[in-house]
Amino acid sequence: MTSLDRLYRIIQEPVLTEKGAVGSDNDTERRYAFRVPLDANKIEIRQAVEKLFSVKVKSVNTLRTGGKARRRGYAIGSTPKWKKAMVTLREGQIEIL
Repeated sequence: MTSLDRLYRIIQEPVLTEKGAVGSDNDTERRYAFRVPLDANKIEIRQAVEKLFSVKVKSVNTLRTGGKARRRGYAIGSTPKWKKAMVTLREGQIEIL
């Protein structure tokens, strides 16, 4: 696995929500949300964002979301658990999304 493949494994996709859009539009916050693997840590996430987008990261906050219960007819299941990383950029960095 090349280093670029490893970076794209860590940053799976951006999480685009209304609340996240307000955080990225605000000039004082510069926060972006990404979906990351459950085993990714803050250091790996910081390095991946800095290398992929050529920006400097101020802080990384992570949270784990549990799966929601779902039902199809009589069968009961759940959506998978996942992890979200909230990345704050340093002062003077450009937008990445």
